[in-house]
Amino acid sequence: MSTLIVLLQAVANLSWGYMGAAVGAGLATIGAGLGIGKIGQGAMEGMARQPEAGGDIRSTMIIAAALVEGVAFFAVVVCLLIALKA
Repeated sequence: MSTLIVLLQAVANLSWGYMGAAVGAGLATIGAGLGIGKIGQGAMEGMARQPEAGGDIRSTMIIAAALVEGVAFFAVVVCLLIALKA
């Protein structure tokens, strides 16, 4: 409990822009992780159902994962810009 109080006191001295940027970057990272996990889950299920389509499914999975990571990277850059502006 005392660790939480120390963290809250440290955050109280920061501006709200930093707090918003940190929460935004964290949510972008969590969202990207969940999205890539869902993509991998679907690809594995698809390959298990149709092993002969494994190559096509793998290629599509890599493209989709790259798009998800690109969006997450863009969100983190926006959060950094907000943090540097605050």
